[in-house]
Amino acid sequence: MAHHKSALKRVRQDKKKRLLNRYYKKTTRSAIAKLREMEDHKEASAFLPKVVSMIDKLAKKNTWHKNKANNLKSKLTKQVSALEAK
Repeated sequence: MAHHKSALKRVRQDKKKRLLNRYYKKTTRSAIAKLREMEDHKEASAFLPKVVSMIDKLAKKNTWHKNKANNLKSKLTKQVSALEAK
């Protein structure tokens, strides 16, 4: 266990940050799953920008690596575009 005052504060901050990161990541993963299940092109294309925004925020905060974020956005955009052909 930490002994210095600053180290104890860092432990408290890390705990809060971890909980927030878990919440944002879980929310984003749920939104991605919801988008992948959609069959209607209009509905999916309206929901895509919200999901992309969530992914960008996670990448900006280094919660997710920027390449992972870009790969996800690319795959999701491709999938939504494929719905239009159906």
